[in-house]
Amino acid sequence: MDFGFLNDISIFVQKEKRMLERILSIASEEDFNRVCLEVFAFQKTNCEIYGKYVKLLGKSDLKTEHYTDIPFLPITFFKTQDITARHKKPEITFSSSGTTGMETSKHHVADLQYYEQSFRTCFAQFYGDIEDMAVLALLPSYLERSGSSLIYMVDDFIRRSLQPESGYFLYNHQDLYEALRSLQAKGTKTLLIGVTYALLDFCENFQIHFPELMVMETGGMKGKRKEMIREELHQTLCNGFGVDNIHSEYGMTELLSQGYSYGKGLFNTPAWMKILIRDTNDPLSLINSGKTGAINVIDLANYYSCSFIATQDLGSVHSNGSFEILGRFDNSDIRGCNLLVQ
Repeated sequence: MDFGFLNDISIFVQKEKRMLERILSIASEEDFNRVCLEVFAFQKTNCEIYGKYVKLLGKSDLKTEHYTDIPFLPITFFKTQDITARHKKPEITFSSSGTTGMETSKHHVADLQYYEQSFRTCFAQFYGDIEDMAVLALLPSYLERSGSSLIYMVDDFIRRSLQPESGYFLYNHQDLYEALRSLQAKGTKTLLIGVTYALLDFCENFQIHFPELMVMETGGMKGKRKEMIREELHQTLCNGFGVDNIHSEYGMTELLSQGYSYGKGLFNTPAWMKILIRDTNDPLSLINSGKTGAINVIDLANYYSCSFIATQDLGSVHSNGSFEILGRFDNSDIRGCNLLVQ
């Protein structure tokens, strides 16, 4: 037996483990930049598709000194390519929703334990200990398909909640209403997380005045209702639940981290995640904060996939780092996206 080879593997595994720990403990802009550059070096070498993309852009040998110089992979590659580090095998594959016949994104996750550590740490930073709150989930369209990363996360929240009322409510709105009233009477910290159309359906049949309730919408009408502007939507939900603000979650199949909003559509991210804005007319260029453009996401938790993703969302970033989602970018043929199509 080659004990030297086994020792090399052990050193490699320990090095990667330390990197994952560093990512979740980033505490400054300087540290974020330093880790970004290390992750970029790792991914352009170990993620074949990303490496090819960087090479075709002529940036393989780029002397990168800042994360704003790193190329962002168009998110559409997750629909056609395996975006995974060479030496890793997926423990689970998450997929995006879509109508019949539509090509969906697939995110091969190589380390489920790390994914759990990432979303648990992130949620705790924004909302505190999950054990102390009841988690009620109104996510029918997600439950009715397989492969949802959101359902995986909410499953974990429900399991770790110590409140007996925690659970899913498919279309049983009467049961949800009674659970909310019971939790309010007991003074239990409560999170209701729901897909937008399902929360609106509930409010059409039930109203409750529960000012302490955290209502978190995950976005999307899923073809069930006419789209509404955010202000109108949130006011309707505020009226239905008797709350002052509607919380929101910003996440997607291709990411392993989430941004959260306490209200008014202003999102913040954990320290290992950052939103940048690119020019819609020149997708390889970034624009200053305060201006509207297409969203680029850095998610360092995506260590074994790609951490630098050019999404199809439109938005803007404020000077304090918070950001807004303003719509979708219809022109999906981001420059460079066809570079790998042969």
